Amino acid sequence: MVLLGDVLARFEDAAFATEALLSIDDIVLTTRIGEAAAAGALTPGELAMQLIRRFVNVASDEEWLTLVGLMSRSENPGQVFLRRVLSNGLAIGPEA
Repeated sequence: MVLLGDVLARFEDAAFATEALLSIDDIVLTTRIGEAAAAGALTPGELAMQLIRRFVNVASDEEWLTLVGLMSRSENPGQVFLRRVLSNGLAIGPEA
């Protein structure tokens, strides 16, 4: 079994981060991540890690329950996790 923490730790590898971001199969979101990363002088993987860390540290119980519910109904829970966390993170901004 692969744990979420193990996957997130691999985001420090630029090739893995790129592959993971492309795997979300959302060109608009992937492009927005790339643009926001460039604006902040970050790699897309670095920005993704910032957004993921912020979610893990500050998301409400309600948001976690919603996310877990969405993931439990999906054939690709990792994709659901990344889409939701990154989309929400971009809506707030990278440094909020």
